Amino acid sequence: MTEHDAQTDQAQVIKGLLAEFSDPHSLLSAAKTVRDTGVKRWDSYSPFPVHGIDQAMGIRRSGLGWLVLGAGITGGIVALVMQWWMNAVDYPLNISGKPLFSLPANIPVAFELIVLFAAFTAFLGALALNGLPRFNNPLFSIQRFARATADRFFIAVDADDPAYDEARFQELFQSAGAISVERVEAPAQQARIPLAVHLFGMASFAIALVPILWIAADRRTKDDTPRVHPVLDMDYQPRFDTQAETQLFNDGRTMRMPVAGTVARGGLADADHFYRGLAGEEFSADFPEQMKPVTLAIMQRGRDRFNIYCATCHGLAGVGDGITSQRALAREDSPGWVKPLSLHTPSVRQQPVGKLFNTITNGIRTMPAYASQISPKDRWAIVLYVLALQRSQNSILDDLPPDQRQTLELRDIRE
Repeated sequence: MTEHDAQTDQAQVIKGLLAEFSDPHSLLSAAKTVRDTGVKRWDSYSPFPVHGIDQAMGIRRSGLGWLVLGAGITGGIVALVMQWWMNAVDYPLNISGKPLFSLPANIPVAFELIVLFAAFTAFLGALALNGLPRFNNPLFSIQRFARATADRFFIAVDADDPAYDEARFQELFQSAGAISVERVEAPAQQARIPLAVHLFGMASFAIALVPILWIAADRRTKDDTPRVHPVLDMDYQPRFDTQAETQLFNDGRTMRMPVAGTVARGGLADADHFYRGLAGEEFSADFPEQMKPVTLAIMQRGRDRFNIYCATCHGLAGVGDGITSQRALAREDSPGWVKPLSLHTPSVRQQPVGKLFNTITNGIRTMPAYASQISPKDRWAIVLYVLALQRSQNSILDDLPPDQRQTLELRDIRE
């Protein structure tokens, strides 16, 4: 043995034994044997979950669930106490006489903190209970162990266990059908974390303290400005003088041109007929030019809008028997309901079309205004359909075509 080999052997320490198995059945059988020896520091490795391995190894139920439960309860208590302190003690607000602290109102925040505390505990608790993170594992130096993620099964026994006996476990693994049994060694002196990593960690910690120290210093400073002011544009906006030049807009003008289609105050005077149903100072008896010529499509559009907005009260035939009106009249707790006026009454039939348009636009008595819901063109289309409804229920002989009118006149003469 050379001097170099002697130094290499002295630099290595025994960490345990690693046994390799070819199938999960052999792994289960060997795990039961190792469990019965009373050794505590050992583990099994498999490329996929093996059913029954927990029982074979004698693994007890994890206490992580209890930790998560305790963290969730703690999160709920913290949330409720925090909200109680903020809303009922430190900064109470009387909002419409509501209680300063009410359990139902604080459930959403409590739920969020329950989930937050439980999630962090589940993640960090799993790492802690499994002894993680570990920057290195002596098993990684065994080339065979790389197949633990592919097609081989392993059991490793830690040499630090009081019941560890290398010769005994070598014989045990061989009798259990192990393909190979290999000693696990590691350097006696573990590699230290580089100084650069320590410096980086300390620098990161110091930088993380800057916002906290800044907030603490700002809280002690007496100033009228907001403590946290990240968006300055909302308070310090640029000011432009009238008729001045600016680089903000592409045309270089400070004053903006009106949007296309903008109508100045009083500019609707020339369109009073279309927008207000007026002809001078009186309601118009004719449809505006924008609605001419009157077509069947306009009539159908008016019928659709009438069925949506008007029929619920006036009814499909316009006699005031809509479903909303019938329900209101049937309810005893609606004494103020006024039955909609029938569109076929003489007073309504004699109204000019401009008056009907104005009623739809601005409402009348208990009928609400529909100017914000129905466009002017659709309002005129509804008026056209109302005229058709009135004519359908109040037709006269002159409304019929000449041949049908002549047939009815002859029938009356014969009778």
